[in-house]
Amino acid sequence: MIQLRNVEKRFAVGRQQHEVLREISLDVWPGEFITIMGPSGAGKTTLLSILGMLDGEFTGEYWFGDQPVHKLRPEERQRLARENIGFVFQQYHLLDDLTVHENLALPLSYRGVKAATAAGLVADTLDRFQIVGKKDLFPRQLSGGQQQLVAVARAVIASPKVILADEPTGNLHSQQGREVMELFTRLNAEGTTIIQVTHSEENARYSRRTVYLHDGWIRRDEMTTPETSVSTPTGAGAVPSA
Repeated sequence: MIQLRNVEKRFAVGRQQHEVLREISLDVWPGEFITIMGPSGAGKTTLLSILGMLDGEFTGEYWFGDQPVHKLRPEERQRLARENIGFVFQQYHLLDDLTVHENLALPLSYRGVKAATAAGLVADTLDRFQIVGKKDLFPRQLSGGQQQLVAVARAVIASPKVILADEPTGNLHSQQGREVMELFTRLNAEGTTIIQVTHSEENARYSRRTVYLHDGWIRRDEMTTPETSVSTPTGAGAVPSA
């Protein structure tokens, strides 16, 4: 599904070039659940931005299926991302001038989902995350935990092929965090590819593979053993509001 070949990213710092990612080669297969870990400054979020097609300023090759992302124009990258990728950002990235309901409906409009179908999907998602009572509120009227739940709901509403998550439980209390990770586990069991960046060893145990970055290099790429992986919960379940 995803192939990176010798991807590198540099920033100009004065007269010098600061290398953020170095010779990154990575294969992601459909249906994988991957964790990216490493110390601060290792390049984790930069790598996630490139995978999410938010950053096209890199060298090397990035293939998404048969699409050469490294050759696409910005508008082509944006369209490909909207059709295939859901994002959960550490800082939420909800639109302040849209209500919760409108924020959830936005990714469906990008995909051309008919209004009646979109309304049903939004209603189901509001119920699934137990945020029906928040649907007419704006992000500024929500707590940090509530905003994060809305961000997760927005990422999954259109059933993307890939979910990219940057510290997805960072603003949730422990029980909510576990329920979000179990939701990701269920989505992964249904075939959604998930790539998360986290510092949390507990969250990492939900994945089946961990990629360790250090100073922009991939230092290790390990499969998680069955003894340390988290089993897929049964039942649909619901994610409670904050």
